Amino acid sequence: MAKTVNKVILLGNVGKDPEIKSTNGGTLVANLSLATSDRCKNNGGEWQERTEWHNLVAYARGAEILHDYVKKGSKLYVEGRITTRSWDDKETGKKVYRTEIIVTDISLLSTTDGGNGRARSSRDSHSRSGGHNDAAEDYGELGILESDVPF
Repeated sequence: MAKTVNKVILLGNVGKDPEIKSTNGGTLVANLSLATSDRCKNNGGEWQERTEWHNLVAYARGAEILHDYVKKGSKLYVEGRITTRSWDDKETGKKVYRTEIIVTDISLLSTTDGGNGRARSSRDSHSRSGGHNDAAEDYGELGILESDVPF
């Protein structure tokens, strides 16, 4: 079979606080929406902004990070894969489809601690159980101070 790729990269703002649930097996699941915007000229030659909303799902440690550090308006960089699920609506019996991004990497670009400007991130939140690191833990042994980090 030929090689295929299913990779999504998004940079946008969270539309509402993440919803956190857990599976029957106890795995945390976070659902949230992310808005990305694009500008283009309309027929009249005026710039117009178009917003696209993306449904995101994160599991395990990724869900924990979203729960602890993300709220409505937060800026996120997200990598993941696109998937579409379907089910029969209980009321109408019609098939319903939902396209989602399964999050594999999260980088928090908004501050959550009231102003020191540090971003926290999790690389490959699906497969790693490790947590986030702050700038001092990441760069302390290299002689780089927190004040040297530009964000």
